[in-house]
Amino acid sequence: MLIDLHAHTNCSDGTDTPQQLLYSAQKAGLTVVGITDHDTIAGWQEAAAQVNSSGVSLVRGMEISTRWENISVHLLGFLFNPDFPELRLHQEKLRTARQERTQKMVEKIALDYPITWEEVVEEGESSRSLGRPHIADVLVKKGYVPDRSAAFATILHPSGKYYLPQYAPSTLEAIEWVVKAGGKAVLAHPRAPKRGQMISDAAFFVFRDAGLFGVEVAHRDNLPELRDSLAKLVAELGLAALGASDYHGRGKPNRLGENCTSPEVFSALCSDTYLPVLQPEMK
Repeated sequence: MLIDLHAHTNCSDGTDTPQQLLYSAQKAGLTVVGITDHDTIAGWQEAAAQVNSSGVSLVRGMEISTRWENISVHLLGFLFNPDFPELRLHQEKLRTARQERTQKMVEKIALDYPITWEEVVEEGESSRSLGRPHIADVLVKKGYVPDRSAAFATILHPSGKYYLPQYAPSTLEAIEWVVKAGGKAVLAHPRAPKRGQMISDAAFFVFRDAGLFGVEVAHRDNLPELRDSLAKLVAELGLAALGASDYHGRGKPNRLGENCTSPEVFSALCSDTYLPVLQPEMK
């Protein structure tokens, strides 16, 4: 049983459509896949329509952009009520804020690397939400960097002069939203220094007490030398340890199923949630 709960579509910064994600998961041999686009649930319905034909079970989720002590923290919310007011308002605010921020970053970058907003819009034509990945794709196409990863490590890095912060609720607030909406909250890749500053161990205790369910331990961005200490901390706190690919299609090298969540943790994740896991009908 292969369970990969963290994957993106072109509703945020992936390249697969929600429909294609289910067939990519089938091809990768997955039993279960999670759709977790950034700050949107726009792909849920299209993905759900492919469960029977693909034979892959679907977990509906969202990756929520948050901040804790001025550090960017990504939180995965799973199987929550999609009509929960605070989560709906968050999506609406992010949709507007992300485009405004992306356009301002393009203006700053263009002073040193000649790119245009029109090029970014064209590059993200198949996406439903423009953001830094689409700036990265333009930078790659024009030869300024070799790939998306290099763009994020240099020109688009949070410590760089072109970076602009965006609206984000506190991580504690977002955990409480997911829990109140009947879902499960999981910290995504918390030991990934290449993404920016990392939260302290003390923060995990605060999040646990707010209702955090688990933490992504097996993730390619978590530094290998930090994974043992992360796993020990997660066990000490009584939290679930998950594994996932963070698949983005052609946007990143991450492959579906490269890290997976155990059936035991998956069963606990799906217990007493507002939404069920969508499973193929038995033939």
